[in-house]
Amino acid sequence: MIKPAIHAVLFDLDGTLLDTAPDLTLALNNLLKSHNKSCVEIDDVRNIVSQGSVALTRYGFPEVTNKDEFEKLRKEFLQHYLNAVCVDTKFFNGIEPLLQTIETNSIPWGIVTNKPAAMTDPLMEELSLTKRTKCVVSGDTLKVRKPHPEPLLHASDIIGLSPHNTIYIGDDPRDIYAGNEAGMYTCIASYGYIEPDIDTNQWGADFTISHPSELLNHIILSAAVNNMGT
Repeated sequence: MIKPAIHAVLFDLDGTLLDTAPDLTLALNNLLKSHNKSCVEIDDVRNIVSQGSVALTRYGFPEVTNKDEFEKLRKEFLQHYLNAVCVDTKFFNGIEPLLQTIETNSIPWGIVTNKPAAMTDPLMEELSLTKRTKCVVSGDTLKVRKPHPEPLLHASDIIGLSPHNTIYIGDDPRDIYAGNEAGMYTCIASYGYIEPDIDTNQWGADFTISHPSELLNHIILSAAVNNMGT
């Protein structure tokens, strides 16, 4: 059975479209310093960035077991991050040429992230992405977020294309689960924030890429195969 051609692309944000690890590490270190604790190196936390503020705060404060105290620390971390959300954040190598090629071929693309809009929107503005992307669905856009498929289906509605003609690329198992449940093609960004001992073959994605440029090959191949079947 020939799958439908890919007509739209959706990206996860942290660890897929953008390398936000430097600024998130900075936020964590600012939090640690404010509590008289030693700073961490970016390589210490890079592979847990996609797991969000809970994982990063837990890494810095493993001894805190009180729920209310931990939540206070997490909110402090988020404030530190919001104060410097786009200092050293940048595209992963190969993303900008990929986006330019996608746009040249009139393929709409969007972002679906669990990052709150208060932190997503400033990044979009700072990197001049707001007018380029067809949709941005943040972690608080809806009442649910990934791994629930609804944010991805919402993005498809905004773009106006079937989820069956859409690919979602991410670097966390919840990305792949959400994409599969939404009926999309799913792709693992192995260049993202994935711990080295994780077996991504268990995630159930349609394919994996080690560099953003490889995604375009799959889009073109999908269209070519589809055309052969008509």
